[in-house]
Amino acid sequence: MNAIFRKSRFPFAAATLTAGVLTAGIGTSMAAELKVMLSGTQEVPSVSTAASGNGAITVGNDRSVSGSVTTSGISGTGAHIHEAAAGKNGPVLISLTKTSDGLWSVPAGSKLTDAQYKSYEAGDLYVNVHSDAYKGGEIRAQMKP
Repeated sequence: MNAIFRKSRFPFAAATLTAGVLTAGIGTSMAAELKVMLSGTQEVPSVSTAASGNGAITVGNDRSVSGSVTTSGISGTGAHIHEAAAGKNGPVLISLTKTSDGLWSVPAGSKLTDAQYKSYEAGDLYVNVHSDAYKGGEIRAQMKP
């Protein structure tokens, strides 16, 4: 009788293990949506401006990037996701597309490299919007996962 009891428990244990593996697999496809609040005080050097912006940028575990930012009080000439820690400036990784007045969107299909994803995980990416008055950037938000 004891041997029968052990045999009947094995399929349950195997099913539980399989369900756990499948659940873990689902978690790897999750994405993190970051709320961003852009301001001139986050720019390097800091900018005194009435301009502001907010939005959401999503970074998937597969390195995909999507989302948008909405601005006000600024006539933006460009917007980008850059790689650098807070207090520093860095190179452009992704150029955002102006989809309407004051709305900048991450182009479909945008992806980070493995090294850029590590920078993202460390909080070393930022999004900013440039203007004619502030060619290096008028408003900025650090992307903190």
